[in-house]
Amino acid sequence: MYQHSVPACFNIVNSFHYCKLLIMRRCVVFLCLLLARMSVFSQPFAPVNKDASPEAKNLLAYLYSINGKKLLSGQHNFNQNMNQYNDSVHALTGKYPAVWGTDFIWNWTTDNGQAIVDECIRKHKEGYIITLMWHQGRPLDEPPFRWKESIQGKLTDAEWKELTTEGTPLYKKWLAQIDVVAGYLGQLKAAHIPILWRPYHEMNGIWFWWGNKPGKDGIVRLWKMMYDRYVNHFHLDNLLWVWGANGPRDIPADEAYAYKNFYPGHSYVDILGTDVYHMDYEQKDYNELLDLAQGRLIALTECGELPSAAILDAQPKWSWFLEWADWIVSHNSPQQVKTVYDRPQTLTHEQVVVSYPLNITK
Repeated sequence: MYQHSVPACFNIVNSFHYCKLLIMRRCVVFLCLLLARMSVFSQPFAPVNKDASPEAKNLLAYLYSINGKKLLSGQHNFNQNMNQYNDSVHALTGKYPAVWGTDFIWNWTTDNGQAIVDECIRKHKEGYIITLMWHQGRPLDEPPFRWKESIQGKLTDAEWKELTTEGTPLYKKWLAQIDVVAGYLGQLKAAHIPILWRPYHEMNGIWFWWGNKPGKDGIVRLWKMMYDRYVNHFHLDNLLWVWGANGPRDIPADEAYAYKNFYPGHSYVDILGTDVYHMDYEQKDYNELLDLAQGRLIALTECGELPSAAILDAQPKWSWFLEWADWIVSHNSPQQVKTVYDRPQTLTHEQVVVSYPLNITK
């Protein structure tokens, strides 16, 4: 791992020529500035938060600059061992993923939030792009939040209405929960670290307490409640808002429904994504997500089996993939991992190192 002392911007470098990079510093400065400014002028959408930090703006600009041309590799890590599966990728490929991710889920009896903050700061210094998610416990419950009973628990229609009605006891419990995580994200804001923030993922599926709540009074309302709290109250301007659904499927008792009925709207989402497991990379689902995005970025926000080269060739608009934790070794052959990481379109940590800040304006 290393931290480049290069100028403050997104820099695409080759680790095998690191010494040469230091010698040719002035050339790199010029190229970085040129790339960043070109990305701003070609970027069709600014962050939905009009007060987004310079770092968040630059991250989004960078993602647009590679859109359709390159694919960022990514890896999720459980929060009790936040380098384990990054190291698995390196053992298989000799490379590290460009995007590092973890989860604010309670680790057994412990809130691991501060350890996550500390690791994010380390990963930022090493030049990783960071994505964070949250398997949030059901607001009815007290921590620690058990998987089946709480995170995959249910809310009745009456409980959902109470949750989404300001001032009610259940609303206040939810507010207390999200305010704790806001505190951790606020530390990252203070450290000038942009985050690809992905709450309430797989909301079109039936397996989480926030899932299968379509329409304006369903997950759309809950998403907007969190957005308002984080953006307008806490001013977490370092967040880019990633809406990560699940690939639609009609498996009995494991359904995930069409994207559009769960989407909060373009004013609340920077990047649209989907989670794909069991090689369910349906072209129609990819096209449906592109249609919903209307020119905005899309990402494979989780995947189990990595997509084949043929799938990636047919679906070139993914901005990144995030392989889910242990699935990198349990559901992918070493050759498949190497094939994806060795594609010329795939960017790894060694090629993409991020440092900040650089405030780019039109």
